[in-house]
Amino acid sequence: MAAAAPEELARIAADPAAFVTALDDRQAKGGPIALPDGSQVPRLPSYRRWMWDDGFCGSINFRWQPGTAALPPHCLGHIGYAVVPWRRGSGYATRALALLLPEARKEGLDYVELTADIDNVPSQRVITNNGGVLVKRFRKAPVYGGVEAFLFRIDLS
Repeated sequence: MAAAAPEELARIAADPAAFVTALDDRQAKGGPIALPDGSQVPRLPSYRRWMWDDGFCGSINFRWQPGTAALPPHCLGHIGYAVVPWRRGSGYATRALALLLPEARKEGLDYVELTADIDNVPSQRVITNNGGVLVKRFRKAPVYGGVEAFLFRIDLS
C-alpha cells in the first residue's frame, strides 16, 4: 500500500471526483494493470471500497471475470485488502471482507479465492474467520517475488 499512496494522493489532488469514480470499474474500461515487473495485463472488472472509521483505515478490492470464477494466471485472487499499520488488529479487514462477500455473490460467482503469504497469519485469520478453506500452498510467480503463499477459497453458494 505504501508504494501506491503517493500516486493515489496525486490523483486525488488532481481530480477528486474522477478518483472516486474510478474506484468502480465494473466494465474494465480503465487502462491495463501494471505488474510489479512493469509488464502490463488487461484490466478485469473490479471495484474498490475504503475502510473508514473516523478516518481512512484501508481498502478492499474485488475483481472477477464475467461468467466464470476462474482468474487469469497473473491474478492472485478475487479479493485483496490492506489496512494501514496503525489500524491493524482492530477487525477492519475481517468486517470489510464479510461485507464484500454478498456483493461478490451478486456477480454470479460460486466461490472467491484469496491468497495470503505464509508468514501473514493475521491475513490468514481474516480469511478463515470469513469461511475460507485452505486449498493449497504454492509459490507465487517470479513477478510477485516467488515467495510461498497459501490459496484459500470461500464458498458463496
